[in-house]
Amino acid sequence: MSQNVVEFTDANFQAVVLENSMPVLVDFWAPWCGPCKMLGPTIEDLAKDYNGKVVIGKLNTDENPNTATSYGIMGIPTVLLFKNGQVVEKVPGLNQKARYVQSLDRILG
Repeated sequence: MSQNVVEFTDANFQAVVLENSMPVLVDFWAPWCGPCKMLGPTIEDLAKDYNGKVVIGKLNTDENPNTATSYGIMGIPTVLLFKNGQVVEKVPGLNQKARYVQSLDRILG
C-alpha cells in the first residue's frame, strides 16, 4: 500500500473511520480476490488525489471479519463512503475511477 492509503482494522475502525471529522472511503478487499487487486491502483490514485480532504484506505475482510460483517459486506470489492461516522454511499464491485471521483466530489460538496 502507498503511504496515503490507510490500513483499516477491526481494532482501529471506530477511531479512524467512525470518529473522523473528514469523509472516509473504505475499500473492503481480500488478497485472493482478483477484482480487488485490479481496484488497488485506483484506490492508490484516489488517495493521492484526495490527500488532506478524504481519508482513503483498505480493510482486509479475511483479517478483519467483524467490521465487514457489521456492515453487511457480502461480496468484494465493496467500497463504503462514510461522512460523520455514517455510511453515505455503498459502491459494490469493480468500477472505473470516475465512479469513485463522482461519489467523493458529491460528499465533499
